[in-house]
Amino acid sequence: MAGSSGVCLVTGATGFVGAAVARALLKSGFPVRVLSRPRNDRRNLRGLDVEIAEGSLEDPKSLARAVAGCRLLFHVAADYRLWVPDPAVMYRVNVEGTRDLMLAAMEAGVERIVYTSSVATLGILKGGVADEETPSTVKDMIGPYKRSKFEAEVAVRQLIEQNGLPAVIVNPSTPIGPGDVKPTPTGRLIVEAARGRMPGYVDTGLNVAHVDDVAVGHLLAARTGEIGRRYILGGENLSLGEILSEVARITGRRPPSLRIPHMAVMPFAAGAEGLARLTGREPFATVDAVRMSRKKMYFSSARATAELGYAPRPARQAIADAVAWFKVNGYVK
Repeated sequence: MAGSSGVCLVTGATGFVGAAVARALLKSGFPVRVLSRPRNDRRNLRGLDVEIAEGSLEDPKSLARAVAGCRLLFHVAADYRLWVPDPAVMYRVNVEGTRDLMLAAMEAGVERIVYTSSVATLGILKGGVADEETPSTVKDMIGPYKRSKFEAEVAVRQLIEQNGLPAVIVNPSTPIGPGDVKPTPTGRLIVEAARGRMPGYVDTGLNVAHVDDVAVGHLLAARTGEIGRRYILGGENLSLGEILSEVARITGRRPPSLRIPHMAVMPFAAGAEGLARLTGREPFATVDAVRMSRKKMYFSSARATAELGYAPRPARQAIADAVAWFKVNGYVK
């Protein structure tokens, strides 16, 4: 990826991680094209000098138009929800849409692809820290999001091995920071904690990374990543209690002290899903999320650090930047 000639296509650039990748590319001097649905919320593209190719992962013809003439492809887009009324819609985007885009990229002669997977596809070590080689199967995947991302990564790997797809795979952990317009499930936790609405928490843990570091990790993967190799783009492993306590410290609130048993949350999550089926609005808590929270999802970015030069900043800074952005943009008053 020497130099900055050639257009880069970024999918998902209206979203959280994709927008950060687009910003990082522009900062490095790359011309950027983004794939966007006509009615997408484009707040994350304000002020960015990007070309917009209208289309979607469900429309193969629009994908062919979007990748035409591109040197690099960063496929960041995904349907990221922990609850969906119809999982088939998520599979169409995350699995079939990914395969269609990869085929279109090969047909267009794209030089290098960075596929954004997720640590959700990796195995989890009980009481330990997982890495890119921690084994997992589709049976280990809880919920349609994890299953769809697992199957999408399998599809990408098959195209690499059988068709010579020039793709590097990155597995971000839990990004937080500026630009979380939706916000993501973790962003919603931070917002509620900053509002003082999180009096208790379950005993779980996450690997927290600044979204801008994750974005830079994508560029590093494009530059020096090995085709077909996985790279975890993470930060620090923190318990949920530690994350919420840091939000409390930043906002001057009292940290939550009530640790809630997982089984006590399950009826609430089931009720929230029942209400969501009536309203169509995504529930704050889901049964799958509670099931996932029984394990601490801790990961190591040692491979990305050693092979790519990935250097994430402290989680405290990521949390502070997330809270500051949510305040400035009216999520927290």
